[in-house]
Amino acid sequence: MSKPRIAVIIGSTRKTRFADKPAQWLMDKVKDHPQLDFELVDLRDFDLPLFDEAASNLWAPSSDPRAVKWQEKLAGFDGYLFIVAEYNRSITGALKNALDQAYNEWNHKPMAALAYGSMGGARALEHLRNIAVELQMVPLRNAVHIGGGDFFKVWSGGQDSPISEIEGNLQGSLDAMLDELAWWTKATKAARQG
Repeated sequence: MSKPRIAVIIGSTRKTRFADKPAQWLMDKVKDHPQLDFELVDLRDFDLPLFDEAASNLWAPSSDPRAVKWQEKLAGFDGYLFIVAEYNRSITGALKNALDQAYNEWNHKPMAALAYGSMGGARALEHLRNIAVELQMVPLRNAVHIGGGDFFKVWSGGQDSPISEIEGNLQGSLDAMLDELAWWTKATKAARQG
């Protein structure tokens, strides 16, 4: 029996983004997860227009083939783990637009996050959780936050150290988040199939 599939969505598209570093660290940590399969999904790989449909795809099919391609990609997953950058106390515009380009595909699936920024991406993640509720996702309590001195230690604008140097500060949060993600993924998948 195949394991449930989780999309690890990189939510920043800037050329100078930091997201690749924590995303690679995360993918290395989950590559042999016993209960879940993870796939990296980069918003850069989807040429999403600014949302300009008649309505969300809850109410009417999307007309732009780029939005439809995004929706088809999302539909194949049982849950989502977002790499969340904090820009001006919220999520990136690219991530908000990507969230708006789908609706049905997000429904009744869990969402986890690895957030980063000077305050650990906490404010951005709170916004993302509120959006997730409206999209009928199940936002998890546990998350990984890279903030404060840890962020400046691994960020390219700081010391640019490898994430392995702060891993001890992240591992407990990562373990708790993955345990919770596995539980909610199984529960929501069973409910969707039932």
